[in-house]
Amino acid sequence: MTFDPNGQIDPGRASRGGGGRRGVAVGGGLGGLLLLLVGAYFGLDLTGVVNGGPLSSGGGSQEQEVTDGRVAFPECTSGRAANENVTCRVIATAESLDAVWSQLLPGEYQEPQLTLFTGAVSTACGEATSEVGPFYCPGDQTAYFDTGFFQELTDRFGASSGPLAQEYVVAHEFGHAVQDQEGLLAGVQGDPAGADSTAVRSELQADCFAGVWAHHASTTPDPQTGQPLLRPLTQQDVADALSAAASVGDDRIQEAATGRTDPETYTHGTAEQRQRWFSTGYDSGDPATCDTSGAQL
Repeated sequence: MTFDPNGQIDPGRASRGGGGRRGVAVGGGLGGLLLLLVGAYFGLDLTGVVNGGPLSSGGGSQEQEVTDGRVAFPECTSGRAANENVTCRVIATAESLDAVWSQLLPGEYQEPQLTLFTGAVSTACGEATSEVGPFYCPGDQTAYFDTGFFQELTDRFGASSGPLAQEYVVAHEFGHAVQDQEGLLAGVQGDPAGADSTAVRSELQADCFAGVWAHHASTTPDPQTGQPLLRPLTQQDVADALSAAASVGDDRIQEAATGRTDPETYTHGTAEQRQRWFSTGYDSGDPATCDTSGAQL
């Protein structure tokens, strides 16, 4: 999925760095998920990685938010920049998500904050490093991304490097923001693992919400121009998104990390489930089809 080269994006949509009170991060990406799964196998408590425990920056540098009136990413002003630059692509995807969810949930959707970082970042959910991967923090209503994650997704776990594979990840985290705003995150902390857990159901719903966005993205006008930011999806675009969804399935990650799988430690759903729920949202375009609370997973 490519952006209209002449489309306009707001470079001020994203900031660098972060901070605030503590909370519990939702939807940790590949790195955080992998650490938690490996910890479950070897009896290690690694939940501090996503629950606000002290973390090493891993040699990375924490970048602070721009506060003097300058925008953090002045190069990200057009669809052309989004097609060429992964940072700008994340920002443009966020703008498309804002447009779609504002249309689907009029008067209810509130744009979550978007923070891009390198190495480490301070959040309302505690300190986090790039190892956590993309995540949404309810404590500050912010989606956090280290764009280096996308290369890791391809290099380590074989996901497609296509644009929609990356945009799917952004859409998934914004799906958690929608859940937060709609009061759908209750119970995740109390049931954090297992094939039928609330955590898995929450993650699969976020995948479905990502599919809903993809369904509408090329037909929803951007408020700035009155034209959609994104061009229509191709079959390859959909394949790219499904590749990314499969690559972060619990079974796929556990098999790669330990050579076996344990459904009792699942936190995000299997590769097949993640692909299927994304497809459910994409095929219908209706958030109501994403109710995983009592569904057969």
